[in-house]
Amino acid sequence: MSDQFSSGLSLPPISPLPPADRARQVGEALVDYIAKAQLRAGDRLPAERELMATLAVGRSTIREVIRRFQALGVIETRKGSGNYLLRPVSRATVHMPLSLDTDSLRDGLLKTLQVRRGLECEAAMVAAQVRTQDDLVDIESKLEEMERVHLEKGASGPEDLAFHLSIYAATHNPLFRQLLEQMREAFERFWSHPFERHDFARRSFPFHRTLFEAISAQDAEAARAETLKILEIVEEDIKDMSK
Repeated sequence: MSDQFSSGLSLPPISPLPPADRARQVGEALVDYIAKAQLRAGDRLPAERELMATLAVGRSTIREVIRRFQALGVIETRKGSGNYLLRPVSRATVHMPLSLDTDSLRDGLLKTLQVRRGLECEAAMVAAQVRTQDDLVDIESKLEEMERVHLEKGASGPEDLAFHLSIYAATHNPLFRQLLEQMREAFERFWSHPFERHDFARRSFPFHRTLFEAISAQDAEAARAETLKILEIVEEDIKDMSK
């Protein structure tokens, strides 16, 4: 035999799958199941315990996949009842991989910021125009939690992200969340202490309150302006902290 595996060459060992790949595999397996079972909108999915046992993964992985599908508008979770399919899916309709190869965290963040600026400015404007009273309650709740944690710890990355996600939800356009879901890894770097700095974008903290006030007042241009203030500070900190 002449292939590389029988030629005596010393090859590096194959590494175990990282958690992110495992979640991707579980997602693909769930999509395959939905297609093979010919589930329709409104059908109930297998329970978490059944998925854990069948796919041999932990609860956290199953829940991560469910959250991704929720963001894509594929699955709805009903409290006390389970997870239900909102629309039929295949691998083609769920998986739209995006990649960004850069030599440094700085370049990656700046390129991602260009996309984030377009999405978040538009989302803020749309949310200001179409938000409901329930949306305002949700956004303000996320804002108050962000403010509480920020004042207590000096940083509030996950709570900051939750605030921005609530604005996406207030657009009532699932494409905003779907696009964000495809770029989740790149976007989440903004809220995970880039450059090992807990004070990253801290100066933007007050503008989250003024952004909420603009959305509450249904002032789309003001919402856009406040979003730009936040992202301008983010850009300044990327450049300053990466020197």
